[in-house]
Order: sequence, then C-alpha cells, then structure tokens
Amino acid sequence: MKQLEKGSSKLLNAWVSYDWANSVYSLVIASAIFPIYYGQLFKNKGVQEIEVFGIVLKNTALISFVTAFAFLVVAFFSPLLSGIADYVGNKKNFMRFFCYLGAFSCIGLYWFDLDNIYFSIACYFFGLIGFWGSLVFYNSYLPDIAFPEQQDRVSARGYSMGYIGSVVLLLLNLVLVMKPEWFPTWFGLEGPDAKMKAMRYSFISVGVWWILFSQYAFYYLPTGNENTNKVHSGILFNGFKELKKVWHQLEDNIRLKRYLVSFFVYSIAVQTVMLVATYFGEQEISWADDDQKTQGLIVSILLIQFVAVLGAVITSRASEKFGNIKVLIVINFIWIIICITAFFVTLPIHFYITAGFVGLVMGGIQALSRSTYSKFLPETQDTASYFSFYDVAEKIGIVIGMVLYGVIDQITGSMRNSIVFLALFFISGVILLLRVPKK
Repeated sequence: MKQLEKGSSKLLNAWVSYDWANSVYSLVIASAIFPIYYGQLFKNKGVQEIEVFGIVLKNTALISFVTAFAFLVVAFFSPLLSGIADYVGNKKNFMRFFCYLGAFSCIGLYWFDLDNIYFSIACYFFGLIGFWGSLVFYNSYLPDIAFPEQQDRVSARGYSMGYIGSVVLLLLNLVLVMKPEWFPTWFGLEGPDAKMKAMRYSFISVGVWWILFSQYAFYYLPTGNENTNKVHSGILFNGFKELKKVWHQLEDNIRLKRYLVSFFVYSIAVQTVMLVATYFGEQEISWADDDQKTQGLIVSILLIQFVAVLGAVITSRASEKFGNIKVLIVINFIWIIICITAFFVTLPIHFYITAGFVGLVMGGIQALSRSTYSKFLPETQDTASYFSFYDVAEKIGIVIGMVLYGVIDQITGSMRNSIVFLALFFISGVILLLRVPKK
C-alpha cells in the first residue's frame, strides 16, 4: 500500500481512530465495571482478604499494590521505549504488540477468579502495561502524521473520540449488566450469576473493541523509519539520558523546578483518587442492594467524566483572569475539603455529590497542571524531553500514592483513612505552590 501523505485527512483519521479503540480500557476496565466485579467476587465468597505469595492482603490493598507495580514498570520502560521508538524503524510493530498484549489481557479477565488469583492478577497487570505501553508509540506518531499547525487540533480530536467511544461501550455494557434478561438465552445470562457473567462479557467486549477498531490505524499508519539500525546501549538508554539532562537543567530554572515539585506532590493524591474512587464507592458506601450499587457506581463514573469537561473549561477561564498558580491553589484547597469530607460519606446521595465535585476539580487540575508546566518551559530547550520528564514524574507519583494508599488500607482496614491521608499531599501542594516565583 502506498504511504499516505503527512497531514492528509485519511492519515489523521487513522491516528485518531486508535484513541477510539483503546480508551475503552481506561473507562470500562480501570474505572467502572472491573472494580465492581472485583469487589463482588470477594462479597460472594464472604471474605475481604486473600493470600498472595504467602501474605494475607485486604482485597483493595492487593489491587492498589498491583496497580502501583504496573505503573512502576511503565515509568521505567517509557523512557526506554521512547529512546528506541524513532530509531529501530517499524515502530508500528511495537505499538501493535502492546495493543494486543493489553487487549488479550482484557479478554483474559473473563476468567478472573479468586481461586485462580495469580493468572487473574497477571491479566489485570498486563492489561495496564499494554494500554500505557501502546500509548508511548501512539503519541510518538503525532509529529510524523501531522504538521505543527495541525497537531493541537488532531490531538484534541483524539481525546474527544476516545471519550465518546469509551462512553458508548460503557453504556452498552451497562445495559448488558443491568438488564441481562433482554438478551437471547444463548448468552447464558440467566440465574443468580447473570450480572456477574455479564460483567465478564464486558471484559471480552473491551478486548474485541480494542483489537477491531485499532486495525484501521494499523493499516494506514506509516511503518516507521526505513532504516535497519540495531539497538545498542547508547540508543537503548537515550531516553534516560534525556531525563538526566532535564534534571540538571532544572537547577537553573527555579520557577519551573519549584512548580514541578509542587505538581509531583499533589499529583500523587490526584491520580490515586482517580484510580481508587470506584473501589471506595463499592466498599464504603451503604447501597440498598447489588443492583443499586452497580448502577450507582457506573452512573457516578459517567458523572465524573461529564463534569470533568465543564471543570476544565471553568478552570481555563479562571486562570485567564486570576493566573494559573492562584487557581491551582484554590483547586488544591477544594481537594483537601473533598478528602476530609469523604471520610464521612456513607449514603449513595453523598457519593454522587462527592463524585460531582471530584469531576469538577479533576478535569480542571489535570488540564491546568499541564498547561502551566508548558508555560514555564524555557523556549530554547527540547520540549519533548521536558514532557517526558513530566510524564515519568506523574507515573512515579502514582506508584507512591497507590503504595501508601494500599499500606494504610491494609493496616487500618478502611479506605476512609487512606483518603483522609491523601489530604496531606494537597496541603503540601498548596504550600509548595505558594513558593513558586511569579517571575
């Protein structure tokens, strides 16, 4: 097939289509249905703990530790993969490998069971690795397929398509889980385990959706460099060398360094809350029954997604009027209130209200944090290396946050204590933001 010209609409659409394909993982698996299924497995067994590698762990602590380890692997391999993405040639094969690893791992979640915990956790672990690993190469395609003046708009369109696609599949799965009797008998969705089996089918749907819709991208995206270079140590660790160079350059940029430290601290709490919100709602809220719990949690996730868009818009306009740092300080104060309030949240209506506020500040703090970092970058430096540093810092923050969350949850036996503890990171974030020079 003749390679499409850079900037052509067909090539840009092919790149965007991968966002439509893979974003279903982050919503259906990471945020919505899998956490509900995971919690229900333990409830059906009448236990909250499980022995893994000779250690008895609380169910939510286990998933926190596995998630933390997965992000630790991603944080290590991201710069390594970035270092070889544009050198080896045929980066499409790298992207395809991680895509299929993630998708087939999602399908493997169909057999997720406490009696087969090691295989089950491996599927969850490699699903996460596949998702983030494929994004390394997917993102690196942007300058290859779009001209500079096209990149912002194409990137935004990718996020939009990913959001729409993930919501479409989540809604379809919501119908499957809540109304299994609507489907033909050969689906096997009958009896007391109908909803659990419907959730397992949703894991398969994510994997199939991911593989199916990624084919359009794989067909049209360029293979990569046409060279036959072999990876050597200099190239293999080039990404780490770039990170080291950025670290040394921060010594001469006090404003950027202090902002980055503040971002790292409060981001630990932000990302952790986003990853554990559904597990918290599943375990700590007094739902009337399992049906209300399933429907309520999925509705809460959708509410967060919708409100996050509004939050990003409001935050953007507020920053234009009051300045980025001042708005970030206010948002951190709101997060502090949310974390403290969450300790007392017990009823579904409380959880819905809290979810609304989480969505409002979640979208705002993510969008404003990245744009503030971009504004503070020195104009003469390599922005790609700086953003690679930013992404690695964010992922290491997730590792720290999830480990601390899991440890407190394991020791105290309650996720409420873990949520309150996260408020300390937002308090520290406010203090550190106050130290960022205005000029």
